[in-house]
Parts: sequence; structure tokens; C-alpha cells
Amino acid sequence: MRNTERHPVDKSNSLWQIYKTVSFWKVVKNFIVIQIARYTPFLGMKNWLYRIFLRMKVGKKTAFALMVMPDIMFPEKITVGHNSVIGYNTTILAHEYLIKEYRLGEVMIGDEVLIGANSTILPGVTIGNGAIVSAGTLVHKDVPEGAFVGGNPMKIIYTKEEMQERNKAELPKPK
Repeated sequence: MRNTERHPVDKSNSLWQIYKTVSFWKVVKNFIVIQIARYTPFLGMKNWLYRIFLRMKVGKKTAFALMVMPDIMFPEKITVGHNSVIGYNTTILAHEYLIKEYRLGEVMIGDEVLIGANSTILPGVTIGNGAIVSAGTLVHKDVPEGAFVGGNPMKIIYTKEEMQERNKAELPKPK
């Protein structure tokens, strides 16, 4: 199970009660900042917007591609390590609003991680250093360090050790 905090609600579904869980003005501010960041081609500016206005933890030389959508309500629960790439149109969620409860969870993305385009990362997930997430993947559980994962539901395609063996086999032989 993902590492999330569960908060039960009464009467109506949890999304209908959204502004009991997060400030309306926080959501408005986050929406504006995220929309600017989604369209700007300047990587340094995106990281600055995320760090300063959204309180996300973003490592040096990390690159968010166009149209990346960080969590609009709880972006401060997202951490991305150094020298990582978050692919085009990826969604990173730190919340889930359900019928009888809402859930919040930290998202931890390690150093030198590659997230392929159109992936979705659910709350409470940790993606280990050096991992590769294939395009279009639903990341619904933790990803081990150095693993190559993909699919919906996500599966481990290669472990860290298998990736190291593949990389050795692909290196050109010295003459």
C-alpha cells in the first residue's frame, strides 16, 4: 500500500468538501503558478516557480518538460532530486479525493530519475535514485532504486542489477 494519510468525511463526497481541506486562495495561486510553469520553455524559471511559490523541493539541474502537472492542492508534498527529468504531460499527485475519504501522501522522486511522457504518479510513492519510468506508466507503488518500470498497472521490467548487465553488454568493446 502507498504511504498516505487517510481522512474520512461525512455526508457528501470529499471533493465537494475541498475547501475544508485546502484554502481556496492557495488553490487559485497554485493554479496560476502551475499554468505559467507548464508553458514556459525556461527550465530554471520553472524550478524557481516551483521552489518559491509552490514550496516544492526541486534539486539542481532537474528538468520539467512542457505541460507537467504537479499537484495543485498540495505541491509542497512533492520532492524531486538532482538531475532528474520529468517527461512531457506527466501528472504528479499528492492527494486523492474519494467518496468517503481523502488521502494525502508525500511523493519522493530521487536523483537522476527519468519519468517518461504522459505518466501519472500517485500520492505516497517513492521513486528511487536512478530509476527509469517508461512513458504512459501509472506509478501506483514504490519504484526500487535503479529499476526500469512501465505499464498500467506498473510492473518492474528490469531490476537495477539487470539494467547494469544490459548496460555492460551494450558498451563497445575496446580495440
